[in-house]
Amino acid sequence: MKTLLSFFFLIPFFIFAQYDYEPSLEHPYGLPNPDAPKELLDWAPMIGECNCISEMRNPDQTWAEPTNMIWRFKYIMNGMGVQDETLKEDGSYAGSIRQFIPDSTKWYVHYYSHPRSTPTLPAWEGGKTEDGKIVLYREQKAPNGMDGFYKITFYDMDDDGYKWLGEWVDTTESISFPTWKIDCKGAKISKSDAVEKDKILEAVRNFSKAYMNGDYETIANSYTTDAKIFPNNADIISGREAIKERWMQWTGSKTLHHEIQPKEIKFFGDYAHDYGYYEGKTERKDGEVSEWKGKYVVIWKKEDGNWKMYLDIWNRIKD
Repeated sequence: MKTLLSFFFLIPFFIFAQYDYEPSLEHPYGLPNPDAPKELLDWAPMIGECNCISEMRNPDQTWAEPTNMIWRFKYIMNGMGVQDETLKEDGSYAGSIRQFIPDSTKWYVHYYSHPRSTPTLPAWEGGKTEDGKIVLYREQKAPNGMDGFYKITFYDMDDDGYKWLGEWVDTTESISFPTWKIDCKGAKISKSDAVEKDKILEAVRNFSKAYMNGDYETIANSYTTDAKIFPNNADIISGREAIKERWMQWTGSKTLHHEIQPKEIKFFGDYAHDYGYYEGKTERKDGEVSEWKGKYVVIWKKEDGNWKMYLDIWNRIKD
């Protein structure tokens, strides 16, 4: 019996030991598996999360206004491959699964996106060049029917960031037409910050849940004991109890929806700043339903090991 019990206790240990390179709290972007092809480290400078600036061509071939974008890379499949995802301000998302096939000595990249989903994922192939760039190709005809490729290039890659270029080229690469460029240089977010960011995002979700449930005690405890809020057309309100009373003014109406959409979270030791948008839907006592939205800035502070709001300012945006 003792031997049998020992066997069962060893099973979880054995199972978890098989996935030492998967993303975890300690390593939120995973780790490279030492048994993976050495080319896996081609992507090492990109592993992590960057705040990027993306520029694309308009249909009339002019360049659109730059937009902010988060680009996140991590090791997957227990450190044998790489996955990335982009999160854009307009609510569109995209990503890729990147695998190196030793038999062909090439990287194969399968791309997916939202909301423009497709049942068959487009694929690029290529590898790292002698000058340190990663270059990938996919066959694609030009609008006039000329044979060519859509070419993707990662370059200027280091621990501080990287750049990316998407362009159409002919088969000899004597003709080039750039259509998309992304600059992520100098914005890498540390792994420890990524863990703390997830904690703040969880606090944000808990605040919205408490607001919809009318849980004013949880709302008050979302703030530090010395917190201050800055409501529209009102004086500064200080202290947790006074803040609780302010939120209780809305007792009687029902919040049907509340969502906070952070656009940036940056850390400064035990403080962080966060800004973005919020939206909601309220049902008044008379049954009338109204929708609203606004913008906000929050200064977070660690209190007893937890992230809480220290300064909170918001105002509505007119429809």
